[in-house]
Amino acid sequence: MAEEMLKEFIEEEIDNENFTSSITSGNFEELIENNKIPLVFSLIGISLIGLGVFIYKSGLIDVSNKIEVIENNRGEQTEKAVIYVEASGALQKPGVYKMTEGDRVEDLLLLSGGLSSDADVIWVEKNINRAAKLVDGQKIYIPIVDEQSNNVSAKSTSLDDNFSINANITQTELININTATQEVLESLWGIGPVTGKNIIDHRPYSSVSELKDKGILKSNVYEANKDKLSVY
Repeated sequence: MAEEMLKEFIEEEIDNENFTSSITSGNFEELIENNKIPLVFSLIGISLIGLGVFIYKSGLIDVSNKIEVIENNRGEQTEKAVIYVEASGALQKPGVYKMTEGDRVEDLLLLSGGLSSDADVIWVEKNINRAAKLVDGQKIYIPIVDEQSNNVSAKSTSLDDNFSINANITQTELININTATQEVLESLWGIGPVTGKNIIDHRPYSSVSELKDKGILKSNVYEANKDKLSVY
């Protein structure tokens, strides 16, 4: 474009009497003075064209089109695993529920319709951690009012000086570590007030083996009592 402008300018000036007379008279200073602005722009244009040709031929600029594809993973979420949990006892709709990994005990209680009218609300507030995360195969049991007190009876005469057994516990009746009272837990061999409270504080359990895995019971105490325990 600069070349065309310069060419047009020269052609116009050739027809210009002042330009012709200036050349004829050899007065180039007057010619430059009268046309210095167009000459400056023309020189700049020629310089830019020359610079562009030089850069293009030297390969300093790659004129090929490049498209960079950036994968956008925004908004994508990892699919959560499906788990199955049982809700039983004093609930409006007890049963086995399909949940997702990360759901809380409170989510299960709401899904099962909430507590029934005969639920032991005081026991629930003391022993059920509604904020705890659910695990696959877990069972949450809600007792009815007075159920816990009915499970506790007077202790029999001690077999020796080390421990005594609860008269209400038989070979066919297991102790639910998710619902048992402090007194029932202390009836087991090797479990005193501190250990019994520790068992209650870590509820709920999905398996009896968690007592050992979490370090709540020592190995010898766990082995001595594991066949008497259950989680439902």
